[in-house]
Parts: sequence; structure tokens; C-alpha cells
Amino acid sequence: MRQGRADEYAEFAVARAGHLYRSACLLTAGDTHLAEDLVQETFGRLYVRWGRVSRAENPAAYAQTVLTRAFLAHQRRRSSGERATDVFPDLPGAGDGDASLRLTLLDALARLPAKDRAVVVLRYWDDRSVEQTADVLGVSSAAVRTRCSRALGRLRDLLGEDLSEYARP
Repeated sequence: MRQGRADEYAEFAVARAGHLYRSACLLTAGDTHLAEDLVQETFGRLYVRWGRVSRAENPAAYAQTVLTRAFLAHQRRRSSGERATDVFPDLPGAGDGDASLRLTLLDALARLPAKDRAVVVLRYWDDRSVEQTADVLGVSSAAVRTRCSRALGRLRDLLGEDLSEYARP
């Protein structure tokens, strides 16, 4: 890669790293180590294709798409030796907000299937439209709406209608 493009890539990576990491943490339901791996894999894939990515209409959206697809690919190839746990690692900035609410939400997200979790994160964390979410996941808009409706219903079942009991007084 030429120096000009390498500098452009480095500037992009520094600017997007925080947002991609936060999205990855939500996708992985708080698994910070996996989130770091997914972000690194995303940046590796972007680096290889930076010439094409930099000319894209929205490189940030392209990066989010790569991250989401890396997460879903990881979920599909998860080895049978791995076991989910209900113990969360210390999260960066966990003391900044209401820890009880944060852990409750991460636990609820962790109980959703991977594709449902991806839909919820893309639609409500990343603030994407139904069509944009469908493009990222490679499914129809109707499938996104259906998954979103079911995932939100499942979250309501898990969390109850009122989250005020978890918030600080």
C-alpha cells in the first residue's frame, strides 16, 4: 500500500475503532476479548481492500457490515468445546453508568440468538434502517422486521416492561 493510502487507512481506523469496539461488545454480549478479536479481524479485512473501501460511498457503514458478518461467521464456526458462561468480565467504563442496568441488558442480549442480536444492535445501537440492516445481513427487509419484532418481544419477556427497577434512584 502506498504511503498516502496507508495514512488515510490509519486515520480511518483511529476514527472508527471506538465505535466498532462498542458495537462488537454489544454483538458479543459483553465478551470484550472476542469483541477485540472481531474488531481486529475487521480492520485486517479493510486493510486488504482499502483501495476499494476508501472509494465506497460510506466506508464507516462498510466497516460495520464487515464487523457484523465477522461476528455471524464466528457464531457459525464456534467450536463445540466452548461453553457460554453467565459471568461477565470487567467492562471498560463499567463504573460510568448504572452497572446493574448494563449487566442486565448485556445478559438479556446474550440470551438472544446471534442473528436476532445482530438485528437489535444494527437497528437500535447503530441506528440503521430496516433496508440497511437487511443489506448488512444479506436478508430481506421482511426478515429484518420479523426478527426485530421477535427479538424485542423476547427482550421484553426477559426484562419486563419497566426497567426503572434497575436504574439508580
